[in-house]
Amino acid sequence: MAILQKEDGSKLTDLQSIVQELAPLGITLNYWSIGDNPQLHQLLAQDSLNDTEKETVLSHLDHYFKELSERAGYTSRDLIVLHPEVPNLDTMLSKFDKVHTHADDEVRYIVAGEGIFGFVRPDGSQVELTVQPQEYINVPAGTQHWFILTPAQRVKAVRYFCGTTGWVPEYTDIKIRVGREVVSV
Repeated sequence: MAILQKEDGSKLTDLQSIVQELAPLGITLNYWSIGDNPQLHQLLAQDSLNDTEKETVLSHLDHYFKELSERAGYTSRDLIVLHPEVPNLDTMLSKFDKVHTHADDEVRYIVAGEGIFGFVRPDGSQVELTVQPQEYINVPAGTQHWFILTPAQRVKAVRYFCGTTGWVPEYTDIKIRVGREVVSV
């Protein structure tokens, strides 16, 4: 269940209330079931996955990719697997833990673990959204945001792309004022 933390420390856990709070940013947040396939659940319980195992996970979930391809023109997808033993995890995460934008939408389907997206709202206030398993998020191009891991430092997420050129972070000078459960590695 997603958790939205506001700057004043208050939290929302009801999906519809969270969706309403994020509406001014154009963010889409949905619950997408991973189903009950035992092989998929076994793979998602592992810390690390090789390329063949990643492709197996993706193939079990490709009905979502097909829908996104038909509806919004997505052309590729991959599975990112992060955990404390990933080499250079801190360096990888440091690219996204500052307020930035992208030229393309940032689209993620969390299938295991969790991550935190922070957002700067149109009025300048900030919120942090903990996205958990079976939650899909689409952060529109140009949205000021950041991403960090929770203290568990584990996430498996399907990333969907229309292309990769517009996914480079463009940093802003805005300071983060909310949450910051970031973990040093």
